[in-house]
Amino acid sequence: MIDVTVYNKDGQQVDTISVSEESFGGEVRYPLLKQAIVMYHANKRVGTAATKSRGMVAGSSKKLFRQKGTGNARVGNMRTHKRVGGGVAFAKSVRDFGKKMPKKQRNIACKSALLAKLQSGSVSVIDELSFSEPKTKEMAGILKNLNIDRSCLVTLGDYDTNVYKSARNIQKIDVAALKDLNAGEICNKQKLLFTKEAFDKLLNG
Repeated sequence: MIDVTVYNKDGQQVDTISVSEESFGGEVRYPLLKQAIVMYHANKRVGTAATKSRGMVAGSSKKLFRQKGTGNARVGNMRTHKRVGGGVAFAKSVRDFGKKMPKKQRNIACKSALLAKLQSGSVSVIDELSFSEPKTKEMAGILKNLNIDRSCLVTLGDYDTNVYKSARNIQKIDVAALKDLNAGEICNKQKLLFTKEAFDKLLNG
């Protein structure tokens, strides 16, 4: 069993939740976790870089001068990559770097990532996190009270615009709804902060 401390906004301990490792698969599946992280980074690549090949640049395809008898080195047409204004050798083209994984594997990888964070003591729970309006200063104060001074993923039970806007200008802090959690996002952050509502949903889901 792993004990996870529940804090209030002032950083004071108010409760403890015992979590069974079996709820997250019992062990960290590292090969599957690596596959999920590779997919996460691959899907973030845009892949829109493109340059013109010799077939795309303007110009005649006629040989510039005859092969022999001129005393010059032999040349082809003016669109070759060796000449100014010619095309690029091995030109880049638009491509899709995206990768896919079966849903069951993605879920297991996500549980493995969460288990790894739990085992390393990088998961905190706050009893309640909400704002009547966006307040970055208040959000920064809460994170300071919880000793979160590194990159952190704040996870909510449901999407909350005020919490998102309160955290978006704080460096290395991201906010996500529980349903949007994935192994790549979890491993990309040093700490995880769950609301108690979100953590209960995670354990009971």
